Amino acid sequence: MGKEKFGVAVDEEIVQEVDELVAECDDLGASRSEIVEAILTAFVQSESNHAERVREIIIRKRKEIL
Repeated sequence: MGKEKFGVAVDEEIVQEVDELVAECDDLGASRSEIVEAILTAFVQSESNHAERVREIIIRKRKEIL
């Protein structure tokens, strides 16, 4: 399966969390992109209703609840 690149703008808090994960996975030499892909893979492969969960997160972020 091929890969496709796309740009994403994220809050500084998320960048810090991802950078912490990169540091914790130093022994793997994991990059930010690889960490983000792993997170997305885990989300997509979960058994939750993805559309419902994404909608909930977007609404909460817009209302500044999250």
